[in-house]
Amino acid sequence: MKPPRKPDPEPLQTNDSATILAGIGLWAIALVVLLIIRPAQSWWIWTCVAGMGMGGFGLIYVYRRDQRERSRDAAK
Repeated sequence: MKPPRKPDPEPLQTNDSATILAGIGLWAIALVVLLIIRPAQSWWIWTCVAGMGMGGFGLIYVYRRDQRERSRDAAK
């Protein structure tokens, strides 16, 4: 017989925007370094650009999600 299941813990409160901005910053630093050293493979540069673009999408997504949660909490 199995013991009773423990309840799930509450989700942690995190600052998702700061995490995404840190990632975008790291991609930007990598892009600057690659533009300085001019590697033979141009796909490295485009990888950094794509990482920054996806980070921008993530910021928009997190901002809209937080706005929905605030409006839902205000309606209660």
